[in-house]
Amino acid sequence: MNYLCPICQRTLSLIDRTWCCEANHRFDCAKEGYVNLLPVQKKRSKDPGDNKEMMFARREFLNKGYYEAMSDRVNALAQEYAGEARHGLDIGCGEGYYSHRLLQAMGSAEVFSLSGLDISKSALKYAAKRYPDIQFCVASSFEMPFADQSFDFMLRIYAPSQDDELRRVAKSGAILITVSAGPQHHFALKQVIYDQPRPNPEVDSQIVGFERLHSERLTQSMTISDGADIGHFLAMTPYNWKFTDAQRALLTSKPLTCELDFKLEVFRAS
Repeated sequence: MNYLCPICQRTLSLIDRTWCCEANHRFDCAKEGYVNLLPVQKKRSKDPGDNKEMMFARREFLNKGYYEAMSDRVNALAQEYAGEARHGLDIGCGEGYYSHRLLQAMGSAEVFSLSGLDISKSALKYAAKRYPDIQFCVASSFEMPFADQSFDFMLRIYAPSQDDELRRVAKSGAILITVSAGPQHHFALKQVIYDQPRPNPEVDSQIVGFERLHSERLTQSMTISDGADIGHFLAMTPYNWKFTDAQRALLTSKPLTCELDFKLEVFRAS
């Protein structure tokens, strides 16, 4: 996979451990193996994306297998709808949990090459070090450093993106699998925070330039008994900053049962 220069959009070439373009813009590979293609002038904050604490919490939680059923179902859909795909992209890949399991399901790096993109440098430091068979880059999903029609498969789990940018990097006929929150997702946490908790809105998903082939909900009741695991779970959710100290202490003092409600959808680029 060759990258595009995020400054001038020329093709980048790898020379030793540095990606360079004809205009001599240069991007060094980090010692962990990823490359940072998010120039300072395009950052909206000093350290965008999830910080070290959030990344650590999500990593520890996911590695315990609490979301394994969702990951397995994503991989089954990938095999069903994109079994012949050869070039994949995980948009908003984080610390690489889903990326790694997807690559295992699709074969080997020689058969199915996988790239991972995330705006968090902290997450990719861990991902690149642990999963060297995946090519990771720090970049924005709204301005991806890839040539047009680069991928025949893409995965987007909770990550924000723009329709036209998704379509630009997708080959004709490429498969895109998305995961978003269903109506009851994490409802038990809302009941702690809000006086009148409401389900997540049900949205009729449409992505310009793609045809929806399949949609399903994967629901289950998750029980976490370990206090440290509960703490990691709370820290990785969007509700982390809404809990009071008393609420957090109560939630981590006893087993927590919470709804998981994932909306999985499969799209094909037109």
